[in-house]
Amino acid sequence: MTNMSADVTQRDKRLMEIAVEAAKIAAENGDVPIGAVIVYKDQIIGKAYNQKEQLKDPTAHAEIIALTQAAAYLNSWRLNGCTMYVTLEPCTMCAGALVLARIDRLVFGCHDPKAGACGSLYDIVRDERLNHRLEVTPGVLVDECSRMLQEFFRHRRIENTKQ
Repeated sequence: MTNMSADVTQRDKRLMEIAVEAAKIAAENGDVPIGAVIVYKDQIIGKAYNQKEQLKDPTAHAEIIALTQAAAYLNSWRLNGCTMYVTLEPCTMCAGALVLARIDRLVFGCHDPKAGACGSLYDIVRDERLNHRLEVTPGVLVDECSRMLQEFFRHRRIENTKQ
């Protein structure tokens, strides 16, 4: 795992801030606060937050919903030329979807040592055995992304002890 790399731009930070704002909506709805944004030619073509609880759907991760929006916008499942910004390192399902969608670049906030599939537990998005690999930039707004998740789970633990 690495800290924020030198190739992070102000644009990366600004777009991650948009993903953080989306993640806050997930928390307000009782979902784990994860937000995702997909950009193509400097335009946001997908923006989503976790909706697993809201939709009662195990696949309703922010990344998957944003991929669906971006594919609809481009009228193609191939998302070449796109970058995804997401507040937490994607899981195996989402990492696999990023590879299958041919996303060019992934920028994420904090690592997920328990389920991360982009460098922590697995590295699906850079696995040379697969037909597509992504450029990965971790650690963008890592403190803000980590703090948001820690606060969410701290509040959840408090609520669970009250019951």
